[in-house]
Amino acid sequence: MHDIVDTAVAAGSFKTLAAAVTAAGLVPTLKGAGPFTVFAPTDDAFAKLPAGTVEALLKDIPKLTAILTYHVVAGKVMAADVVTMDGKSAKTVNGAEVKISTTGGVKLNGTANVVKTDIECTNGVIHVLDAVILPPG
Repeated sequence: MHDIVDTAVAAGSFKTLAAAVTAAGLVPTLKGAGPFTVFAPTDDAFAKLPAGTVEALLKDIPKLTAILTYHVVAGKVMAADVVTMDGKSAKTVNGAEVKISTTGGVKLNGTANVVKTDIECTNGVIHVLDAVILPPG
């Protein structure tokens, strides 16, 4: 078993996320003790953003960091815990809340579906998203 960063890199479907985490300087944090719960958008999720968005974010590190930390919750939250949170919110490392819906599958902020759950890592867990979620404001 690997840490969150190495697990995501090894999966092969998180190249954009890995590049973004590296650009934002978050690799040491996500390789740290944790535990963390990461809602990880796939490369396809990043590809759904308007053209040029990822490139622009890679040049705007504060905004990139705000978005990336909005995908991380402190602690290890397994799918069995998430499914009991319908209509609730979870505080992200960013400081903003993400809304959780469990009607017809787990959705974050009504836009991103959790498509794979409980990828266990030495310092937390990854749940895979089919869309990038953006913090309020």
